[in-house]
Amino acid sequence: MTTNENTTAATTTKTKPLQDFPRVSLCHQPTPLETMPRLTSHLNNNNNSNNGPTYHIKRDDCTGLATGGNKTRKLEFLLADALHHQADILVTQGAVQSNHVRQTAAAACKFGLSCHALLERRVPDRRIEEYESTGNVLLDSIFGCTVEFRPSGLDMNAEALAVCDRLRGEGKNPYFIPGGGSNPIGALGYVFGGV
Repeated sequence: MTTNENTTAATTTKTKPLQDFPRVSLCHQPTPLETMPRLTSHLNNNNNSNNGPTYHIKRDDCTGLATGGNKTRKLEFLLADALHHQADILVTQGAVQSNHVRQTAAAACKFGLSCHALLERRVPDRRIEEYESTGNVLLDSIFGCTVEFRPSGLDMNAEALAVCDRLRGEGKNPYFIPGGGSNPIGALGYVFGGV
């Protein structure tokens, strides 16, 4: 294909409007945009500029779902896709104290789905009993999420897909969400990142 043909193909390809993707409501939106005056002052002073930019932070800790976090934006699209596929259980993975797993468990609970998570033991030299039963792991449990622990260094998405196969064998209809909700469907959540 020539450069002109590539350009023509790219400009004539129809893109799906964002509103055509299924989405559920999980976020308190818009999340605040907070001015950071001390960081602004520090950076502008280091650059010898009195008229430099003003720095802000997008407060996605205020999204609302299970103490908030940016993964909620991704989950609005991932949950909608799971419901579209008539899933009855979400399967995901993350580190032991994963914020993504906590938010996924909460979203599943909100929509009446089960949730199962694989938690990777990435942090050495922790008091295992406390580290694996408090914080986000405790919240996962409160939201009804069942968990399995895995040693560090495995292909955790492959491990989770194997669990999906096992669950299908048990008559369930699992929906796999990769670690962090990081796939094309989850990425749609950041299109709305400005709100």
